Amino acid sequence: MPEARDYLEMTFMSINCFANDGKLDAAELGKIFDIASRDDVIDQNEIRVLSKILARLQPEELDAAMKLKMLEINEKIKLLTA
Repeated sequence: MPEARDYLEMTFMSINCFANDGKLDAAELGKIFDIASRDDVIDQNEIRVLSKILARLQPEELDAAMKLKMLEINEKIKLLTA
């Protein structure tokens, strides 16, 4: 079985989202996570990319929708990787 390359698509999309206005919003983060979860398996490369994206976010930039999306993603990752 060939290695999944979704993490590359996720990386490319995040670069475009951040380049757009320097920020990432909840809808954009949701689309990136949708790429990771579309095969119902979140692999280590996808988790690594998601972690790096989330690490770039500044606390003062997080609105309620983004905090909720981050919580939702963390919960799904826990479920899919358990």
